[in-house]
Amino acid sequence: MHPIKKTFTYLLILLLAFCSDESVGPDEKLPLLTPNGPYLGFTPFPYDVTSDAVLYSYDKIQTDANIIAHHFDNGIPWQEALDGTDFHANVMDNWNFRKASTPGTHKKYVAVTPLNIERNGLATYKSDSDSQPLPAPWNTYTFNHTNVKTAYLNYCKRVIDFFDPDYLCIGIEVNLLINADESLQKWNEYVELHSFVYNQLKNEYQSLPIMVSVFAMDFLPEYSAANNTLQLNGLNQIMNYSDFYGISIYTYLSALLTDSVPSNLFDRVFPLVNKPICIAETGYPAQSFSINGGSIQFNSNEDKQYNYFDLVLRKSREYEVEFVIDFVIRDYDKLWEAIGSPDDFQKLWRDTGFYDENGNPRKVLELWKANL
Repeated sequence: MHPIKKTFTYLLILLLAFCSDESVGPDEKLPLLTPNGPYLGFTPFPYDVTSDAVLYSYDKIQTDANIIAHHFDNGIPWQEALDGTDFHANVMDNWNFRKASTPGTHKKYVAVTPLNIERNGLATYKSDSDSQPLPAPWNTYTFNHTNVKTAYLNYCKRVIDFFDPDYLCIGIEVNLLINADESLQKWNEYVELHSFVYNQLKNEYQSLPIMVSVFAMDFLPEYSAANNTLQLNGLNQIMNYSDFYGISIYTYLSALLTDSVPSNLFDRVFPLVNKPICIAETGYPAQSFSINGGSIQFNSNEDKQYNYFDLVLRKSREYEVEFVIDFVIRDYDKLWEAIGSPDDFQKLWRDTGFYDENGNPRKVLELWKANL
C-alpha cells in the first residue's frame, strides 16, 4: 500500500514557522445542525496492508457514508495515455476493484492530478508499479507541453468513461505549486494545462461538475507561512476553470496546531469564492502525538475531533456545501508499522480515523452518522 499523501516538507516548514505561544480564544457554540446536509463520505484508504483492511474500508463506506472519494495521487500512465494504448494491469486491476466495490447507492467523487505528491512538478509515472520516476522525455516536459496536455486530457476522459463520476477533480491541492515556485513560472504553465483540459472536458461532458481542490489554510495569513497575495491571486485565477470551490482543509496543519479551531474560520474561507463549495478532504486527530523530535506537539483527543467536525457540519449546512470527505476512516497504526514507521510526517494523518487503531468507534462517528 502507498503511504499517506501530502506535501511533507512544506508542512514542516509551515509548522516550524508558526510553532509559538500564539493562542486562540474558545470557540463559540453554534445552533444545532438540521437534517438534509451535505453528502458525507470517505476515501477507501486502508488501515493496514492486508486485503481484510481494504475490504473493511469499503464496508464502512457502505454503512457510514453516502459518497465515496476515489483519490488518485500516485502517478499517471503518461505514455499510454498519449498513445491511446492499454493501461498496465496494475492500473486496471485497481480501477476494476474500486468500481466493483463502490456502493451503487453512493455518489462518486473522483480526484486525479497532474501534480506530483510534493506539489512541485509533474506527476510521476504509473505502470507495473505506482509512483515511478518519469522516463525520458517526460522528465523534461513542462505542464504546458503539448504531449502533457494531450495525455492528461486523454487520461481524464478514460477516468470519466470508466468510473462515471458524479464529481470530477482534475487537480489536487494545486495552489501548493505556488509555494514551490513563487516566480509563478510553473504555476502559469499549470494553469495553461488545467484550463485546456477543463475546457475540452466541459465541451464533451457538459453536465459533469469538474473542479480543482485547493489547500485552504494558505489563504489565512495569520495561520500560514505562504505568500498570501500570491495565494489569493492564484485562487481567483484557477477558479475561472472550476465548477466547484473544492477545499482541502486540515486546520491542525497550520499555526493553530490542535490548540483551537476558531468558530469563524469557515466564515472566512467559504466566502472567498462565489461558487458551490465542497470539502474535498479533511480530517482531525483524536490522539496526541509529536513530530520533529518532539518540538512540535499536537495535543488532541476525541472531544477535539468531535468539536472540529461539529463545526464543519454546521457550517457546511449553513453554506449549503455539496459534500464533505473525511480522508481516513480508521487509524492506520498497523499500516504505519508495516511500512517501517518511516518518518514523522506520516504520523500527521495516522490518528484521524473515525475508528481507532483497534476498530473501536470514536465519539465523532455518532455525530457523522446522525447527519447522513
